[in-house]
Amino acid sequence: MGDYNRSTKEITLESMPPEFKAALDAHIEMYELGSILDDAVMCIESTSEKIKKGLFSGPGAKIVKAVDIITPRWLVQVIKADNEAAFARSAQLTDITVSDYEKSQFYAMLPDTGLNVSGKFTDEPENSSSFIGLGKDSAGERFKSTLIAAVQEAKK
Repeated sequence: MGDYNRSTKEITLESMPPEFKAALDAHIEMYELGSILDDAVMCIESTSEKIKKGLFSGPGAKIVKAVDIITPRWLVQVIKADNEAAFARSAQLTDITVSDYEKSQFYAMLPDTGLNVSGKFTDEPENSSSFIGLGKDSAGERFKSTLIAAVQEAKK
């Protein structure tokens, strides 16, 4: 496995941690996205804990928590690394591509579980890419298949 132990659980929008909800509300207001969460299809909370190798855990955040939300038109993410403030980002499903990391050419070099997302995010002027770390658990697998299917459906 990669550098992180990952776990995923399905949650409701209402049970989202307050700091995540505040970052999400600020993002929605800043970009005037309105009621984009009204028809949420799935909401997960994932935790990625850095694996300690030897005496040190190496570079990168020790714990990354994320809430990812799928709607028929949007992917919305709120991410918090260690003691940093949570931040939110969003992308219309028609503006992104999503692929299973385990099926990528990089998996052989660095095994991990999750999704590669690339395309146009609301808060960025240029196309970019990101990785959604998911546990190898039922919620992670369901999120993976749900997001891939939602992106395909949105582009029809």
